Amino acid sequence: MTVLPDDGLPLAAEFPDATHEQWQRLVEGVLRKSGKEVSGTAAEDALSTTLEDGLRTRPLYTPRDTAPDPGLPGFAPYVRGARPEGGVTGGWDVRQRHTTLADGAVLADLENGGTSLWLALGEGGIPVAELGRALEGVYLDLAPVVLDAGRDTPGAAEALLRIAAEQGVDAKAVRGNLGGDPLGYEARTGTAQDFAPYAELAARCAGSHPGLRALTVDALPYHEAGGSAAQELGASLATGVAYLRALTEAGLSVEQAAEQLEFRYAATADQFLTIAKLRAAHRLWARVAEVSGAPGAQTQHAVTSPVMMSRRDPWVNMLRTTVATLAAGVGGADSVTVLPFDHALGLPDAFARRIARNTSTILIEESYLARVIDPAGGSWYVERLTDELAQAAWEFFRTIERDGGQAAVLRSGRLRTDLATTWAERSKKLAKRREPITGVSEFPLLDEKPVTREAAPEPPSGGLPRVRRDEAFEELRARSDAHLAATGARPRIFLATLGSAAEYTARASFAANLFQAGGIEPVTGGTFEDSGATEAVLCSSDATYAEQAARAAESLRAAGARQVLLAGRGEYAGVDSYVFAGCDAVDVLSATLDRMGVS
Repeated sequence: MTVLPDDGLPLAAEFPDATHEQWQRLVEGVLRKSGKEVSGTAAEDALSTTLEDGLRTRPLYTPRDTAPDPGLPGFAPYVRGARPEGGVTGGWDVRQRHTTLADGAVLADLENGGTSLWLALGEGGIPVAELGRALEGVYLDLAPVVLDAGRDTPGAAEALLRIAAEQGVDAKAVRGNLGGDPLGYEARTGTAQDFAPYAELAARCAGSHPGLRALTVDALPYHEAGGSAAQELGASLATGVAYLRALTEAGLSVEQAAEQLEFRYAATADQFLTIAKLRAAHRLWARVAEVSGAPGAQTQHAVTSPVMMSRRDPWVNMLRTTVATLAAGVGGADSVTVLPFDHALGLPDAFARRIARNTSTILIEESYLARVIDPAGGSWYVERLTDELAQAAWEFFRTIERDGGQAAVLRSGRLRTDLATTWAERSKKLAKRREPITGVSEFPLLDEKPVTREAAPEPPSGGLPRVRRDEAFEELRARSDAHLAATGARPRIFLATLGSAAEYTARASFAANLFQAGGIEPVTGGTFEDSGATEAVLCSSDATYAEQAARAAESLRAAGARQVLLAGRGEYAGVDSYVFAGCDAVDVLSATLDRMGVS
C-alpha cells in the first residue's frame, strides 16, 4: 500500500499561483476583443449578472469573498442544516399533495416512495367530511399527514385527531401538521381570521400530541404573487414572528410556540438561488430565535414552484422540477413536494404523480444526493449568496415590522404593491426573453398535441394574485389557437432569406423562434404568394442587408406583403420595423397578431 505524504497530492505544485489581478487582465483582453475598453474591477463587473433584490453574481469567487461563519450542521445559526447528520439516514421526507379523492392515489403514493401526505381540504380541495375516506388504509403512526384546509382548519384538525383515536393510534405517535395559517389564508383570500382557534390547537398539540405541529408559515402566497426570494423570506419571517407573539400571548412558552411552526418555501429551477434561500431562511430564523429565546432550528417544507410550471410543452416541467428538487435537497429542506408536470393543466394523472414522487427517489436512492451533509457548504459563491440574500430579506422583514407587522401590510395593500412592482420588473425580462421559458418563449412546438386534464378544484382566491411565467405568451398562443379553430390554419409569416445559408441561418432561426412563441407559423422556401402569409421578415447579415434589403422589401410589397420586417437592427428603405435579440417579444407578437386580424 502506498502511503500519501501528509499534505496529500500536490496536484498543482509545479504551477505558479495565479493572482486575482492576473485573471482580471485576461478578462480585459477578452472584453477588448468585443469592443469593451474596461479594466480592473470594471472588467469583472462587466461579466456580473444582476439578480432581483439588488443582488449580483460575479464571474469569480475566491477566499476573498468572505461571509459570516455558517457554523456546523445541526448547530446555530443552522445555515448548514437543522440536524448534524443531515439527510444521510434516509434523505428528505417525500411529501405529495392531494386535492381530490382520486381512486387509490393516496395509497399509491405511500406504497411507492412517498413518506407523508399533504391534503388540501375544504374550499378548493377534499371535503372535510371525506377525510376519513381519504385516509382509508393509511397508518397514522407511520405516515405524517399535513392538512391545508384554510378557514376549515379547526374542523379538519378535529377530524384528523378523531380518526387517529378511532384507529387506536397513541396521541404521541401521531405526526404531521394541522396546517393552521390564518395570515397565509388572508394573503390568499383577503379575509382575516380569528387566531384564537389556532392558539387552542397549538396548546393541544404542545400538551398531548408532541409529534404534531399546529401552524404552517406558508410563503407560497408571496412567491406566487410574483415576489422575489428576499420578499418571500421576509414575509415568512414576519408571519413567523406574528405567530410567536400570538401564541405566547395565548399562554404558550416561547419554546412551545416555536415548536408549533413549520415553514413552507418555493423551490425553483434557479438551483443556486433556491439553495441559498433555504440556507438563508435558517440563518434568519435562528436570529429571531436568539432574540426571543426560542431554541431550535426552522423546520422546512419545500414545494416546486407553481410559477415556473408551463402549460405548453408541459413535459419540460419534469426537468424544471428535477432541478428544483435537487436544490431543495441540497439546501437542506426537511420535506419536499414535487408538483406533477401537468399541475398547471388540472388534476394530475397516475403517470404524472408517479414521475413526481420518483424524482425525489432517484435523487435520494440513485444519485446519493442525501449522503453528503450540506453539499453546498464551503462554496464561496453559495456562502456569499446566502449571506447577501439573508441581508436583503432581513431588510424587507424590518420594513414590514416598521409598518406594523404582517397583518398590517397585508391589509394596507403595501405588500401587494411591493410584490406587484417586483413582478412587473420580472415580466419585462420575460417579455424580452432575457429570462427564457423553454417550450414557450424559446423553442416552442406549434404542432404539439395538447395535453388535457380534468379540471382541478378552484383554489381560494380574492387576495394576492397568482402569476405564472408563461402567462403573457399563453395569451398570444390562445389567440393563435382560436384562429386555427376558426380558419383551419395558424397565422403565418414569410421568412425571406437573403444571400447564402451562412449569412441568413442565425437570424432566420431567431425569427422563426420568436414568431412561433406567439403562435405565428414561420414559412420558409417557395414564394411569398404561395406562403399564405400577409407579412414577411428579411433574414440575413448586415452586409447583405446593405446591398439587398431595400430591393427585397420592394419585391415583397409588390407580391402583396402588407408589412416587411427585418431580423436585426438598421433602417432600410421599404422596411417597416425590425426585430432583434432583446426586443420586447410580447409587444412585437401582439402587434403582429393585431395587424393579421387575429383577435
